[in-house]
Order: sequence, then C-alpha cells, then structure tokens
Amino acid sequence: MDALFNVVGASGRHLGDGPVEECTLEAWEYVLNLNVRSTFLCCKYGIPALRAAGGGSIINLSSVLGLVGHERFDTHAYAASKSAVIALSRAMAVRYAPDRIRVNVLCPGLVRTPMSRRAQEDPATVDALGELQPLGGTFIEPEDVAHAALYLASDASRMITGAVLPVDAGWTAR
Repeated sequence: MDALFNVVGASGRHLGDGPVEECTLEAWEYVLNLNVRSTFLCCKYGIPALRAAGGGSIINLSSVLGLVGHERFDTHAYAASKSAVIALSRAMAVRYAPDRIRVNVLCPGLVRTPMSRRAQEDPATVDALGELQPLGGTFIEPEDVAHAALYLASDASRMITGAVLPVDAGWTAR
C-alpha cells in the first residue's frame, strides 16, 4: 500500500500569531502558507502517483486546535490553518474515493516535540495536562501519533476515508 503522510506544523507565535485582533499579517500569511499550502502541494503532486499505483492512503496532520479553541493556546492563525487541513482532507476524501485513494486526518493534542517545548517548560500548562489530556495526564509521545498514522496507512483501515482521528488523550472528548 502506498501512502503519503503530510507532517507539517508551525506556529507563528514568534511573528505575532495570537488572538485575531492582535495577529500580525506576517504571522497569518506565514502559518497558512506553511501549514496549508505545503499540505495542498504534497497532495496535488502525490495524488497522480497514488492513482497510478491503484490507490493508497493520504494522512494529513492537523491538531486538536483545528477542532476546538482553547484560551491557553491563543494562536488563531495556527487554529485556522489546522481547520483548513481538515476541510481540505474531507473534500479530498469524497473526490478521490473512486480512485481508491483514502484521505484521513490526525489531530494530536500536546505531543512531546521541539514545537511544544514552550508548553513543556510552562509549569501552568504542565499542571493543566490532567484536565487537558486526562488519559495519562502527560504529553503524548510522538510514537503514539506514528502508530495512528501507520494504522491509517495500512490495509487494516482500507474502508476508512474522511475520518478525523484525535490522538489527544481525551482532550476533545469533553
């Protein structure tokens, strides 16, 4: 089975991403260009190869912040970009199903990566993990997201398309 896993995510906090009234145009354009345009381009150029192979799986990485808002994570450009990845993926799932191309989305919570370093070093965020991610009350490990991606890339998920799968330790279950 051929698969394409689009793993992209950047916050524009350093450029001024924040609440919409405070978000700089530079941050908005940077985040949407990186998070949405790159996903679009990888899919655009990956679909012909998947079609030629007789089908396959596209997994696009979003975020819980593409599903729900949270005052602790007030980066509106990031949230908008991750919601756009979900909408793009679901539209693609419908369009490319006849080509046997499945398109699904993973929405991780707080994962222990360099991108979440600020959250990992913030005592208030660490203290809130039990509420945010009640299953374990800690940061999600990158391997947890990788295992979900492997499932969606495998034949075991051959009848799943258009799904949005939170890998968030219960964050969005509330």
